[in-house]
Amino acid sequence: MWYIWKVGKYVTPKIIFEDNHLLVVQKPVNIPVQGDDTNDLDMLNILKQDLKERFNKPGEVYLGLVHRLDRPVGGVMVFAKTSKAAARLSDQIRTRTFKKTYLAIVRGIPQMQKCTLRDYLLKDSSNNMVSVVSDGTKESKEAILDYEVIKSIGQLSLLQVQLHTGRPHQIRVQLSHAGYTLYGDQRYGVDVNKPGQQIALWAHSITFLHPTKKEEMTFTCEVPETEPWVQF
Repeated sequence: MWYIWKVGKYVTPKIIFEDNHLLVVQKPVNIPVQGDDTNDLDMLNILKQDLKERFNKPGEVYLGLVHRLDRPVGGVMVFAKTSKAAARLSDQIRTRTFKKTYLAIVRGIPQMQKCTLRDYLLKDSSNNMVSVVSDGTKESKEAILDYEVIKSIGQLSLLQVQLHTGRPHQIRVQLSHAGYTLYGDQRYGVDVNKPGQQIALWAHSITFLHPTKKEEMTFTCEVPETEPWVQF
């Protein structure tokens, strides 16, 4: 079980690693990373409440959000328990030394076993949609990722994806634009996915330097034993 409801209070998260500076957890699917217009329970507040309860902390608990996952996406995330850790992790993300690897199941069989996708993305904040645009488009941002085909079964393919930039909806948009829509993606694959299908995108691993010890650390999180993951 990924998380447990405590009646009338909060959700107990699955903790992968914790020390004085870091909190690495498994984010369940369909829980927002931070509060939004839905007012649904979110990871940041869940974790703050958990820290407050476990360590009997008075007042407001500090927890820094240094990277994000789309609401329907689950997997490994790191939060910063100190402002120093938050600043140093954010700097690693800015300099692209913070590595993020995802697993994704897409519709179709990519022609190339390994490929780098380089596009320019533009976000429309009015409808929370991102599109691929031409280089030079005002307010667009470069997006780069590598993918490798791990296995194909029928018309589905399991990909390992490494992000080099962290743009909103990046993996979903770039793979869809390349002709390989993510299984279950209700936003960028409405024409090929059925309502209610869970998006098959999972944050599998993160690698970064510990903010104070300067040691490289890697944390992984296995995919859920549900469709369509169990096919692979």
